[in-house]
Amino acid sequence: MATFRKRGNRWQVQVRRSGHSPLSRSFLHRIDAERWARSKELDLDRTLLPSDPRILSRFTLGDLVRRYMDTVTPRKKRHEIERIELRAFLRYPICSKKLSELRTANFAAYRDERLRKIKPASLKRSLSTIRHLFEVARTEWGLPITQNPVSALNFKAIDTKRERRLRPGELERLLLEAQKCRNPYIVPIIRFALATGMRRGEILNIEAKHFDRERSELVIPTSKTGLGRTIPLSESALAVLEKLHCSEGRVFPISANAFRLSWERLKRRTGIIDFHFHDLRHEAISRYFELGLTAPEVCLISGHQNLRTLARYSHAAREEIQRKLLSANQLI
Repeated sequence: MATFRKRGNRWQVQVRRSGHSPLSRSFLHRIDAERWARSKELDLDRTLLPSDPRILSRFTLGDLVRRYMDTVTPRKKRHEIERIELRAFLRYPICSKKLSELRTANFAAYRDERLRKIKPASLKRSLSTIRHLFEVARTEWGLPITQNPVSALNFKAIDTKRERRLRPGELERLLLEAQKCRNPYIVPIIRFALATGMRRGEILNIEAKHFDRERSELVIPTSKTGLGRTIPLSESALAVLEKLHCSEGRVFPISANAFRLSWERLKRRTGIIDFHFHDLRHEAISRYFELGLTAPEVCLISGHQNLRTLARYSHAAREEIQRKLLSANQLI
């Protein structure tokens, strides 16, 4: 808001706005002072004038992390996991630094320290939240942050995409031991994952109303990408759902943590320690290619957003191509 006062034969005007340095100027006539003030206020509303960088000295990185946890994290699907990660991040000295003092070099030192304990891919994934935090602070919270200090950080993350498939006899061992679990949903979840290629979270969130028995389809309202999809169900998948006789509510009423603990115990009993539950998704998608499904058809089922993300399953496609070529050679 502008304030005016007359000093001698001149009019002095001052424009103040939170987050910006005060602007002042003197004029011979008040009308000129008023025009200048309106012009500067309009520029401030349009954020055409630089913010006052001194405001950054009022806040620490920890202040931003706590605000982010309170306002942004709750809107995310993985809010519980993110809150745990951010609370752990708050314990590091970098969070006590003033925003005015933060540089990419500070995050580089934090990166080097963390890389002694975790893998580059894990660190890059966790710092993506901090990078987004700075973008929110700059664009939505009005803080005068000119450059995101995390964006300029270099990572040498090794490609950790897994291509682990079931080996002969492993599925039988898993199902045999899973039948001994006290929770009756472990076996059907494993079978359903292998029949559909769905992610763990997608499977655990299935409700009876999502299942269309007449069309043999399953609606997945939301997924890791935030988009829903409808997938056709094979006879194997249908058999799992029909056997459960679920008419309302969740089809697999078990929490993600309870299933995780059961899965880890199951692996220890079978001795198949290097097999992740997500590897069942990889196995299922690989089998789709082996059945002769095209990449767009597989995307429809798996929920991948583009064909390039299916490149890791190319080994299954190559084997199918080789089989087709061998068949073609026999006709020549």
